[in-house]
Amino acid sequence: MLTGSLENFLVYTQRGFDVIAFKERRRKQAAEIEPGDEIVFYVTKAQAFGAIARVTSEMFEDRERFLPEGAKKNEEYPWRVEAEAVVALPEERFVSAEELVPRLEHARKWPAEHWHLAFQGQLRTVSEHDASLLRDRLAEAAGAGAARG
Repeated sequence: MLTGSLENFLVYTQRGFDVIAFKERRRKQAAEIEPGDEIVFYVTKAQAFGAIARVTSEMFEDRERFLPEGAKKNEEYPWRVEAEAVVALPEERFVSAEELVPRLEHARKWPAEHWHLAFQGQLRTVSEHDASLLRDRLAEAAGAGAARG
């Protein structure tokens, strides 16, 4: 799971989720990501999940900036992987984290009233149970939009 701002999420959307970037201090975690892994995008201010991308390459280093949050904070996101979108939702169809928190194993590590703490930090690994739940719920949200459109 990758946590980030709406501004960063929109950059990924505009790029078609072709590359995913990780902060300097996340090198070890980024190096563990392998082709075929899926990354769920959690958007902080929306407190919701917006997309899933599938990794298509090993990690590589690239210090050219492309995330606005990094540019504002003078923080680099040099560890990257190539990827492709599995599902990407428009903002109005994001899946609320609060809706899923009671069912997410990852969120059970915190008291229910402090569920927001489960989504702090840029990068975290979730269980297969949580990954499956997120995959199903985002696909459902994407399908609901297609059925209306």
